[in-house]
Amino acid sequence: MKLTKAQIIELIGTLSERFASNPSRHKGVKWAEAEERLRASPAKLASLFQMEATGGEPDVVGRDKKTGEFIYFDCSAESPKGRRSVCYDPAALDSRKEHKPKHSAIGMAAEMGIKILTEAEYKELQKLGEFDLKTSSWIATPDEIRKLGGAMFCDRRYDTIWTYHNGAESYYGARGFRGSLRV
Repeated sequence: MKLTKAQIIELIGTLSERFASNPSRHKGVKWAEAEERLRASPAKLASLFQMEATGGEPDVVGRDKKTGEFIYFDCSAESPKGRRSVCYDPAALDSRKEHKPKHSAIGMAAEMGIKILTEAEYKELQKLGEFDLKTSSWIATPDEIRKLGGAMFCDRRYDTIWTYHNGAESYYGARGFRGSLRV
């Protein structure tokens, strides 16, 4: 996906405003440096555009000290609306004989050029605010669990971060996924 100049300007403006409005998410990170990296990475900008378009409200949550990459997570209060009602992965989608969802979390993330959050990343996100108080989000599931037909998801209830399991082929209107992107 190639973004137009107008889309790039609008996206960078949105990201800049979000960055400025949420300084506790990225202490010690300078927006000018993040923006410079973004402008030099058209494919990453396209991924962020899709994160934004599906309701993820991506924001910088850190910087990798070894690589210098800026780390973006979906920071919407609830699991992104445009990514809900999806099963876990393409294999789970293929296994459903009827009432198939339109997509899978892993498949959609791959198309967007992002990764779904790991359990550790999800817990890091929750240190930055209160997320998924009414929804839940699929998380990257270890192969050992996936081979047995399961998949994992998280949410926040009672001021506690919960990790659960479900059949990978299941899908719910209140469950989506959150993504991460390194730029």
